[in-house]
Amino acid sequence: MWVVTGEDTAVLDYSAYLALDELMALQRPRTDVPDELLFIVVHQAHEIFFKLILHEFSEMQRALSEGDSGGSLRRLNRLLAVFRAVVGHVGLIETMTADQFNAFRSVLNGSGFQSAQFREIEAVLGRRGDAMVSQYPRHSAERTAITAAMTRPPVFDSVLRYLAQHGYPVPQDRLHRDVSLPQAPSEAVQSVLLRVYRDDGVAAQLCERLLDLDELIQEWRYRHAKMAERIIGAKPGTGGSAGAAYLRGTLHQPVFPDLWAIRSEM
Repeated sequence: MWVVTGEDTAVLDYSAYLALDELMALQRPRTDVPDELLFIVVHQAHEIFFKLILHEFSEMQRALSEGDSGGSLRRLNRLLAVFRAVVGHVGLIETMTADQFNAFRSVLNGSGFQSAQFREIEAVLGRRGDAMVSQYPRHSAERTAITAAMTRPPVFDSVLRYLAQHGYPVPQDRLHRDVSLPQAPSEAVQSVLLRVYRDDGVAAQLCERLLDLDELIQEWRYRHAKMAERIIGAKPGTGGSAGAAYLRGTLHQPVFPDLWAIRSEM
């Protein structure tokens, strides 16, 4: 049974329920340049969607651990819809020219690369390494959250455990590996995935949706890279990041390499 959380259980109107007074007060441009509001709103929207993405990944992994096929697919389909919205938001930034961005760029001390929630999403998807937390102060909330995410099983490990629950012979060393280490492609895992696809059941649908998710993440990287190149060219990114050059370096890095590896065997 679901319960009402929080101290105030009174019926709230639309504005109070969504805390709109507080929300609308959070856009605080530092210049009088009209386009700065667009920049702030889009990036704040990204962060709100990142919060939802982390929540949905958590719920999807819970469903996978319970062997709940329908629940897992519903969460994954919702994640796909949210990622499509995030990709679409890049087009909003692209309505701003380089001159319009440069009119207020000097007041920006940070970069989207500093988004702790995005780093946490990367950790949930399996990325590991000291570089994930190096820019955050020791003992900071951001560093703590990302570090914790890197010690939990990433999404693909949850999928493999789900497959094992449903009778597929997932190698034991993959089911009990050290999840604080990066995932490596595995021919044994690929053999299991081929069997999943040949059975053509719910598990195969789940794998196909994961491939959709991988494509969307790669599309987001590409759109982000081209947007940065369009607005700042080859200049360093805001806050000292490498800008478009770094973003181009993240392209063509699949999140679920085993799912791509089996394409030529199907």
